[in-house]
Amino acid sequence: MGRAAAQPLETDLREAAEERYLSYALSVITSRALPDARDGLKPVQRRILYAMYQNLRLTAGARPRKSAAIVGEVLGKYHPHGDQAAYEAMVRMAQPFSLRYPLVHGEGNFGSLDGDNAAAYRYTEARLTPLAEEMLADLGAETVPLRATFDAMLEEPTVLPSAIPQLLMNGSTGIAVGMATNIPPHNLSEVVAALTAMIDEPDLDVKGLLKHVKGPDFPTGARSSTRRRSCATSTRAGRAPSGSAASTGSSRCRAASGRSSSPRSPTPSTRASWSCTSVRRYWLGSSPRCSTCATSRPPTCASSSSSRPTPRPRPRWPTSTSTPRCRRTSTST
Repeated sequence: MGRAAAQPLETDLREAAEERYLSYALSVITSRALPDARDGLKPVQRRILYAMYQNLRLTAGARPRKSAAIVGEVLGKYHPHGDQAAYEAMVRMAQPFSLRYPLVHGEGNFGSLDGDNAAAYRYTEARLTPLAEEMLADLGAETVPLRATFDAMLEEPTVLPSAIPQLLMNGSTGIAVGMATNIPPHNLSEVVAALTAMIDEPDLDVKGLLKHVKGPDFPTGARSSTRRRSCATSTRAGRAPSGSAASTGSSRCRAASGRSSSPRSPTPSTRASWSCTSVRRYWLGSSPRCSTCATSRPPTCASSSSSRPTPRPRPRWPTSTSTPRCRRTSTST
């Protein structure tokens, strides 16, 4: 006997469109585009780190493995999406000019600051960094809940038991449906100092926090194009003030990159405005660093004094192999 044909159901087009669009928007917001505030990771980033740590055992002391094996492990067990999307997410976590504190150690061509793409995943290798291990170390202690994967064959954590403030350290950028985020990276030492102050004084306000967190700390360095008062207003409001030069609709002050057309040749005006408190790092590859504040070839150093000297242009960097020291520190000693 043949089965009776299913009778079509009449549904209002407007209600059906609203229901399906809301379901799509919720999926994009929670499962793709925006990070979780608890560990600061998007789902694809979390699954990559979890697969590298739990399945492949690619800890900081392990031998790196081909990126193709990592991508295949992530796609086959946790993330049923495109291989290029997963690989690009892993590449970004390995680029020191994209993340202030990289979570993946990559070997091979992982792109450059000039916009060169990374090599194909059959050529590169990767493993976790020691900082990423701190985000996964407590998985065995059952500190976070688990949920079934897309095919209900395995389980994955809903959030990583991160022991570090990843969202504030590396920031995040994402555009969802009706929502977006643009959080700048910050210096880990400053964030830890602010957290310690909050523990000592639970009622600490934003003004008190700004005494410890001076502002964003971008991996390539930056110069703020707004006044310090505008940056403080942006921090309180969570976005740039309306009508100001920094009004970008994001939660950070507008900043100009501290590099010229050549990343190894900053302009004299840029070199003159650098200090250890405003810009701590400029991506110069294996350039020597100050032995006091770990800044790459700083023209001035505020580690020994809170006052900042008058900026002035400096000559070309010395070619000596000895470790350079900050001008203010060397003169004081």
